[in-house]
Amino acid sequence: MSKLSLLIAGLLAAQAAAAAELTVYSARNEQLIKPLFDAYTKETGVAIKFHTDKEGPLLARLKAEGKNTPADLLITVDAGNLWQAAQEGLLAKTDSPALKADVPEHLRDPQGQWYGLSVRARTIYFNPELVKAGELSSYEALADDKWKGKLCLRSSKKVYNQSLVAMMIAEAGEAKAEQVVKGWVANLAAPPFPDDTKLLEAIGAGQCAVGIANTYYYGRLAEKTPGLKVQTFWPNQDGQGVHVNIAGAGLTAHGKHPEEARKFLEWMASAQGQSLFADGNLEYPVNPTVKPAAAVAAWGGFKSNLINVAKAGELQTAAVKLMDRAGYK
Repeated sequence: MSKLSLLIAGLLAAQAAAAAELTVYSARNEQLIKPLFDAYTKETGVAIKFHTDKEGPLLARLKAEGKNTPADLLITVDAGNLWQAAQEGLLAKTDSPALKADVPEHLRDPQGQWYGLSVRARTIYFNPELVKAGELSSYEALADDKWKGKLCLRSSKKVYNQSLVAMMIAEAGEAKAEQVVKGWVANLAAPPFPDDTKLLEAIGAGQCAVGIANTYYYGRLAEKTPGLKVQTFWPNQDGQGVHVNIAGAGLTAHGKHPEEARKFLEWMASAQGQSLFADGNLEYPVNPTVKPAAAVAAWGGFKSNLINVAKAGELQTAAVKLMDRAGYK
């Protein structure tokens, strides 16, 4: 082999070695994602470095690093955060037939810059000693006078409730959504809670009869609290369906290994990666061919709202302003 051939072979080997490593920025906690990364490395040989933080600091870091970022992939929760990352030019378009096949259209960016990887429903929970399931119907009905002094909500400062209200605006318009949120505020049994777990504990203790929370918070609490006096209700089954959101990911705009990052994203959305991604946090797989964990399946099936979750980002500013006008703290 000539010196030139040896040099070319060496360069190709060096490129292959460099590509066999990915860097991921993740707002998903280490205990949830490391088993996933380890499984992918074991299968493919691609090493994964990762940095975890809250969504805001991660987006700020990506923005500050610009073209010098080491990150190839961003994983975060809530479509509102992914939409913001795309709007700020932090994500790259990924045109993948595999991702389009595995991720339903309403759970991915219409422009292909991010894809959902797990589904979390934000649904209604109630204390069966205080409420009969037949008394419940929809998110909007919780604004009725019959729930005065019986409703608990999480703080409006969290993106989960901002996304819920944004989707209500997308479905019914701003005037109707504001009327509903004002009704919720009038019906509060206590000031808004800082997190869903404390809200669910308050329902179980009888401090309030009914509230709205993400399914995986309920799953975690039920696992460690035998006899929890809280049950799930799937609202709006005669209308648009239950509000759902996602945890998801997108390739960074300035990642150095876009092909490897795309392959990893495809793997996470495939049947092979879905259970590892969703089950550890008691979420629903985004891939419709994959069954949820037994504990999640036990909550029963429901009809989901099929409005594209990108609306949670597009209408987030309007939702925040509406909640402020309604006195929702």
